Amino acid sequence: MSRKKTNYVKPLDLKHGRVEMSHGAGGRAMAQLIFELFATAFDNVYLAQGNDGAVLPPVSGKLVMSCDAHVVSPLFFAGGDIGSLAVHGTINDVAMMGAQPLYLAASFILEEGFPLADLKLIVESMAHAAKEAGVNIVTGDTKVVERGKGDGVFITTTGVGVLREGVSLSGDAARPGDKILLSGTLGDHGMAILSQREGLSFDAPIVSDTASLHSLVAAMLDCGAELRVLRDPTRGGLATTLNEIAQQSCVGMSLQESAIPVNPTVAAACEFLGLDPLYVANEGKLVAICAAQDADRLLAVMRAHPLGSRAAIIGEVIRDTHGFVQMTTKFGGRRIVDWLTGEQLPRIC
Repeated sequence: MSRKKTNYVKPLDLKHGRVEMSHGAGGRAMAQLIFELFATAFDNVYLAQGNDGAVLPPVSGKLVMSCDAHVVSPLFFAGGDIGSLAVHGTINDVAMMGAQPLYLAASFILEEGFPLADLKLIVESMAHAAKEAGVNIVTGDTKVVERGKGDGVFITTTGVGVLREGVSLSGDAARPGDKILLSGTLGDHGMAILSQREGLSFDAPIVSDTASLHSLVAAMLDCGAELRVLRDPTRGGLATTLNEIAQQSCVGMSLQESAIPVNPTVAAACEFLGLDPLYVANEGKLVAICAAQDADRLLAVMRAHPLGSRAAIIGEVIRDTHGFVQMTTKFGGRRIVDWLTGEQLPRIC
């Protein structure tokens, strides 16, 4: 993406125009789309270099890189859109490693005929989310596919961050006796997507929790608690995330259902639709596993942050060679919280 201006016949019609095949053909029309839309919204000194890649300044510390593809449907939903989601999702993947996010790259696959006005909203939402997070979008790419061979917009983002010195977080680091903490309510994002997709309405609106979590992670690291693992429970929800960690660490998990926060409207919607909030996607929550002696201190720090105000200790890591995730229900029974074979809700991120 380059801010270098080319001589155009007339400005893009960003109000009534639509994506055309020529916008991905590498010629004048593509250069105009990049200059008038993407580069204008994402403007920064690295993007303005206008080359096939961005030359970035040196950093002190180990680099962390992550990438994510975003195919959410619908593209716009209560609390966000595919643009802000693409930024938040990749920033969070970098942050879960204990790194400070620095830069993003973004690739767009656009469908012929997609309204330029909607594309503008998505790009501006991405720019706003990146600016709020203090992260620059420094390079990118644009492709166009024929009408009917896409779904409006697909976005792939790659994030780079620098690891905090002395921090080592990994899914294989959980130990028996560790406590499991959750930063807030489950299922808000997935149910916001589903309710809008299916045209469902509830007494209280369900709004996606999509957010960049790196400032919460920084506060957690600053408190000195012995953190073992951080994960954001996106596709597959909390249940899948904990099963992944249990498998990596060769341990079991014991959860208390009564301690797991779920918004009443989300709980009611899940019950109505026959869904389990433990498996519903989140885009602004994290799971933390820490040493038992530090759990209360870490919980207090999380609750003092706006993105962790409803944080809770929801269980502990146990010895279990089978790697089972178990839960004590609100009625005092026990059940296995197993992997799903597929997805409860496809196309949610």
